[in-house]
Amino acid sequence: MHLISESFDHGRPMPARLAFARPDAATRVTLSDNRNPHLRWDDVPVGTRSFVIICVDPDAPTVADDVNQDGRTVPADLPRGDFHHWVLVDVPAECREIVEGACSDAVTPGGKADPPGPAGSRQGSNDYGGWFAGDPDMAGDYRGYDGPGPPWNDERPHRYHFRVFATDLDHSPVEAPFGAAEACAAIEGHVLAGAELTGLYTLNPAVSIP
Repeated sequence: MHLISESFDHGRPMPARLAFARPDAATRVTLSDNRNPHLRWDDVPVGTRSFVIICVDPDAPTVADDVNQDGRTVPADLPRGDFHHWVLVDVPAECREIVEGACSDAVTPGGKADPPGPAGSRQGSNDYGGWFAGDPDMAGDYRGYDGPGPPWNDERPHRYHFRVFATDLDHSPVEAPFGAAEACAAIEGHVLAGAELTGLYTLNPAVSIP
């Protein structure tokens, strides 16, 4: 399989319109347009019955002590973990493209109640629900796509891996609420092929992306 985007190039920076947050001179960061990127895939194997799409940032800090703290930085060598930004299952076999902004076009405090997607598809929960759990203004179940929002003081640019999996399943055997772990477990042994596209993003003005 082959995956491309008209919204950004593989291995290159993602534009701020695709992010949950963007830099702001007065407040360091502010909410952004939060548009899902355009995705198109081809070279689909025979026998494909549905697709699963997952976006994961493997560079999330595993220790939050320094995150977004004035006078401190999140060290580049700090151990990192996964933060999932999008879990989409049951994308129909005939679907080959998702238009930019079709599944997300703004930040919704508390999360989207019924995020749009390809006909018949289902949106899982991303990891912003856990991140905002203690914030009374933002807490909720964040479903569908919510874009990059890395710490503004992180020394490391974050990578965002968009992955499309072709499966032999008409429907993924998961029930809401489900996240990336449940979706990946459900399609284990049923993946016929996959493709990946990676974008980069930072909110730290001191960090440059080549």
